[in-house]
Amino acid sequence: MSTRSPRKLITFDWAMKRLLRSKANFEILEGFLSELLGEDILILEILESESNKESKADKFNRVDLKVKNSKDEIIIIEVQFDREFDYLQRMLYGISRVITEHQKEGESYAKLVKVISVNILYFDLGHGTDYVYHGTTSFVGIHDHDTLQLDSRQQTQYGKSRISTLYPEYYLIKVNNFNRIATTSLDEWIYFLKNEEIKDEFKAKGIQKAKESFSLLSMSDEELRAYNCYQDSLRDEASYVETNYYFARMEGKGEGKLEVAERLIAKGMSAEEAAAIAGIDVELLRH
Repeated sequence: MSTRSPRKLITFDWAMKRLLRSKANFEILEGFLSELLGEDILILEILESESNKESKADKFNRVDLKVKNSKDEIIIIEVQFDREFDYLQRMLYGISRVITEHQKEGESYAKLVKVISVNILYFDLGHGTDYVYHGTTSFVGIHDHDTLQLDSRQQTQYGKSRISTLYPEYYLIKVNNFNRIATTSLDEWIYFLKNEEIKDEFKAKGIQKAKESFSLLSMSDEELRAYNCYQDSLRDEASYVETNYYFARMEGKGEGKLEVAERLIAKGMSAEEAAAIAGIDVELLRH
């Protein structure tokens, strides 16, 4: 007799690793991005990204997916479970790297690729009560307080009407801040991200296709074992990080904090991350 629950769905991060890279499932990813970005998104292809390379050394439960849409924009989607104090800077680094990777030698700056960074976070980042944040770039006059606009020639050249659309955009979804009934189509997707459940009445783009494709019942025994192993790994990693974070905070002596930080580095964490968790200066780990 099967022990699988007919109502249980796989998590979005696992879907990003195994399912959403297939063109047959582009409809799901297009639906999620369309609801988040507020426009119809058509995905042309999945591009090479860090998490395409699976290994046991994959660090701290980060899953990423990089796609190109019909407007030749690149969208980076990242799921992060463990707290990272410098995550805001890492988003900037990730976008900067994509821009330089896709700039051809000798091309003018007008050809720089537009990048959108979508970050699905299961930890608290910064101080804020909302569960979806959107970041753009604008230039505001320090005297007249007007917002700088593109002139007519620039609008023709770029095919855009606002300066902010030339620059990278950031979306932060703080999943743990969502504690409400789904009242919008975007809420329905975030409800799924939080609860791993899609209700029959949900109408968001792509979400019912996700309910069908993400069902544990559709998985083979081998796929189910791999999925369960992945979930166990997530729990073990979360427990390890939280335990060491606790002892680093509780330990009053600098030597104890240093020892904790060194153990974290031995597990594969960077010196900066280990120092932040242990509460010590990173320079202590470099000397």
